[in-house]
Amino acid sequence: MTEQVSGEKLTHVREDGSAHMVDVSAKQVTARQASAKGRVLLSDVAVRALRAGNVPKGDALAVARIAGIQAVKRTPDLIPLAHPIAVHAVEVDLEVVDEGVAIAATVRTADRTGIEMEALTAVSVAALTVIDMVKAVDRHARITDVRVTAKSGGRSGDWEEEA
Repeated sequence: MTEQVSGEKLTHVREDGSAHMVDVSAKQVTARQASAKGRVLLSDVAVRALRAGNVPKGDALAVARIAGIQAVKRTPDLIPLAHPIAVHAVEVDLEVVDEGVAIAATVRTADRTGIEMEALTAVSVAALTVIDMVKAVDRHARITDVRVTAKSGGRSGDWEEEA
């Protein structure tokens, strides 16, 4: 395997430098959870439209929530080396805040590999959907701060973003 600068082996790269999907068949099935967050920064006009429920395309938050949930199930189709894993629960929450929309997602599984990519995909696609829903009132919307905020389960154990 190719080595990183730190001396650790890169798990998704063969000796010849080509990418491959890691074999996780020998790993134990464990309960796993990952959470992610992100924001869509919006104009005051868009925030007011969301709060008043008069976005021209309809209920932007409901559509974005469903889009985030659907996206989780499609993650291995979008991220080339992500394993298809059983998704057991998905929570996607959107909150209109003064600067736009705050998005949080938590995804759970019992499988052989982590579910962080699914949580990030939920937040990212929900954010893209918010932009699609409000673009008639805000052409300058932007996605920011998408990140994993916590994970649990698996060999590497639990981790949580510092406050």
